[in-house]
Amino acid sequence: MSTQFSKGPTFGLSADVRNKLAQKYDPQMEEDLRMWIHEVTGRAVPDNFMEGLKDGVILCELINKLQPGSISKVNHSTLNWHKLENITHFVRAIGEYGLKPHDIFEANDLFEDMNHTQVQCTLVTLAGVAKTKGFYTKSDIGVKYAAKKQRKFNPDKMKAGNSIISQQMGSNKYASQKGMTSYGTRRHLYDPNIGMEKPADRSTINLQMGTNKCASMAGMFALGTARQVTEKNVNLDPVDTTTVSLQMGTNKVPSQSGLTPMGGARLVYDRKYCAKPHEQDGTDFIN
Repeated sequence: MSTQFSKGPTFGLSADVRNKLAQKYDPQMEEDLRMWIHEVTGRAVPDNFMEGLKDGVILCELINKLQPGSISKVNHSTLNWHKLENITHFVRAIGEYGLKPHDIFEANDLFEDMNHTQVQCTLVTLAGVAKTKGFYTKSDIGVKYAAKKQRKFNPDKMKAGNSIISQQMGSNKYASQKGMTSYGTRRHLYDPNIGMEKPADRSTINLQMGTNKCASMAGMFALGTARQVTEKNVNLDPVDTTTVSLQMGTNKVPSQSGLTPMGGARLVYDRKYCAKPHEQDGTDFIN
């Protein structure tokens, strides 16, 4: 191999990625691919699987067997650029055969030993596409892809489907409004276990609103009047609406003795700073 196709060792993150890809390589799948290629082309692959495919000759013969005339010229030269040209033709041909771009390896993945795992995955996918197209072999390798089934409906059929409620919207099968009240009215709840009478009309109070059974207004004051609070322990009985209740305090045994006139100042007497009360004229002090 000439120096222009040689690639030095990788380090750091590139080396980690390359090692992880190499760990995904399946030796058992390599043996299955070896048998499948031999059965299709009639040529034996060397012991070193990837080295035997690196010149591209076996790959070109493989795609020509699957789809004759895919590659018109196969280079048997030992020159590196002829080998790389064979691999490039193979990559183009399998794309035309039906492989998706994300399933196809790059030429350098094989020629420069960059990603043997991707090369293996591409060959397995190629076997699956060949099986889908009806190219069967004794070696059962690859997954057969499901065939697309195109359906066409006439305009009348499509129009009729617009009036059908789909399962995503639920179903109104066996639906009925029997026994339902009018729109906007209350739905009465009847529970025979508590002895509640059946609702006779729409004015019946249902269980959601509570019940007025056994209710009475006996002993209640007229609407708007005061409700007097009494306490027998202090001998306070309601006489009229002017009675002060316990919530307002009590005026029992009150006295205004010693209070100043309403609005007047209440002076606090301090012997340390103020004169004696009899020395002031017309002024009341509180001890």
